[in-house]
Amino acid sequence: MTTFSLFNDSQEILPFDGSAVLHRRVFSEEFSRKAFERLQAETPWEQPEIVMFGKKYPQAGKSTWHTNTGVNYVYSRIERVAHPMTDLLDEFRLKCESVAGASFNSVLVNLYRDGNDSVSWHSDNEAINGREPTIASVSLGATRRFDLRHRETKQTVRVDLEDGSLLVMSGLSQICWVHQIAKTKTAVGPRINLTFRLVNRA
Repeated sequence: MTTFSLFNDSQEILPFDGSAVLHRRVFSEEFSRKAFERLQAETPWEQPEIVMFGKKYPQAGKSTWHTNTGVNYVYSRIERVAHPMTDLLDEFRLKCESVAGASFNSVLVNLYRDGNDSVSWHSDNEAINGREPTIASVSLGATRRFDLRHRETKQTVRVDLEDGSLLVMSGLSQICWVHQIAKTKTAVGPRINLTFRLVNRA
C-alpha cells in the first residue's frame, strides 16, 4: 500500500496501468469557500435509492447530475435525470478543461455531509463515459481520504483530497483500478465533489 502526501503542487499517484494526477491547489481558498456555499444552498440535491440483495437503500450522501446534452446517467441500476449546467458549474468545467487538457460536457455533483457519507469501491467505467475516459474530480470543503485499488494486484494507493484540489484520472485508470471514499469515525465537516466527464450522446 502506498500513501501519498500533498507536498507537491502536482503529483502522479498511480504507479502503472493508467494515470491519476493530483493538482493540490487549483482553486483559491476564497473562490472555493464561496462556491461551496453556493453549491450547498442552490443545488437541487437528490438521494436516490440503490438496490442491494433485492432491497432498496438510500444512497449514502446526496448528489445531482448536470449536463446540457439531455443525456441521463445510469450507474448501479440508478438512472439520474439531467439538470442543466449552471454558470458556476460551467466556470469549474472550463478550468478543469484547461488543467486536464480534455473536454467535458457533464458533471455529477456529490455532497458528503459528514464521515458517515461514503462511496464504496467502484470505477467510472460505464459505456456512456467511453473506453478510457478522463474524469476531473474537484474537491471543496472538508478533506477526505481517497483510495484506489488495482483490480489484479490489489495494490492500494491512498491520498487526501483537500479543499480546492483537482484529481484528473485518465487512460486505464477506470479499467484497471477501483476507487472509494470510505466512512470515517473522525469528526469531519461536509465536502462537495464535482466529477466532470465527457458523455456520449448516442
